[in-house]
Amino acid sequence: MARPFLVLLFLSSLSSFLTPSHSQQQQQQLTLNYYQNSCPKFDQIMQDTITTKQITSPTTAAATLRLFFHDCFIGGCDASVLVSSTPFNKAERDADINLSLPGDAFDLVVRAKTALELSCPSVVSCSDILAVAARDLVTMMGGPYYTVKLGRRDGLLSKSSLVEGNLPRPTMSMTHLIKLFASNGFTLSEMVALSGAHTIGFSHCNEFSANIYNYSKNSQSDHSYNPRYADGLRKACADYHKNPTLSVSNDIMTPNKFDNMYFQNLPKGLGLLSSDRGLYSDPRTRPYVEMYAANQNAFFEAFSRAMEKLSLHGVKTGREGEIRRRCDAFN
Repeated sequence: MARPFLVLLFLSSLSSFLTPSHSQQQQQQLTLNYYQNSCPKFDQIMQDTITTKQITSPTTAAATLRLFFHDCFIGGCDASVLVSSTPFNKAERDADINLSLPGDAFDLVVRAKTALELSCPSVVSCSDILAVAARDLVTMMGGPYYTVKLGRRDGLLSKSSLVEGNLPRPTMSMTHLIKLFASNGFTLSEMVALSGAHTIGFSHCNEFSANIYNYSKNSQSDHSYNPRYADGLRKACADYHKNPTLSVSNDIMTPNKFDNMYFQNLPKGLGLLSSDRGLYSDPRTRPYVEMYAANQNAFFEAFSRAMEKLSLHGVKTGREGEIRRRCDAFN
């Protein structure tokens, strides 16, 4: 008599296994040609806006990639990082770690949104704009092209209190970073591949000054630096107390090219941030550094897959979000 019950139990567990989860259902609502009919000029407007902005401000690519990452890791890719604070709400972008997010990335999204609103009002979400801009700029810099599904809604929540401790910091231990990425569903190989975004862009001197000045009683700088590199960093950052905007390229060899040079630099002690050098010194992540350093195609493939996965992280669809009229304010 127990058999029918066991069959029912098996079928119910099978159906729960086969029924897509809520996040999978959301992702399935996204498509590659989402704006084909509702905003036919979407691709052209994005391309024109991105090209113009990148040519006039060459730091836009790295800035946009960083902005996209900071958005997706807090509550999913929903453009919540773009919202401005009000007297009643301190938004994500005013969290301590986000204060250094470059203005060029915000400006790019505003320009694209303005142009799209003229062509197809209240159709394209700010979160889709940011996701496509990050991809197109990676490609413009010589990096891989990867697919970005569209149809995200913009989030209805943006709180600075949700940010602290949930974004990677260069001072975090490798164990802490691995746990943080794992909690967002990313494997070791994906974490290392995403770190390869540091092949472009720059970091402010105050982010690594503790590692190059008076590091210990016996050494000016962290011994994991190449000594000549550390010396060069000290010279480049000499006035950082007076000038907090002083910065250094994350990849000193090919700073304006999206390639695998970042990984080739790490075994030579040419990683700028503690978290960069930690990828090579930690036995858990070193094999991936060595693989991506030896084979740019392997890095590009891994980066593409990781970015596609990141772009679908915590997306909102339907009534869970809205199409903002302005990217910096809820409707």
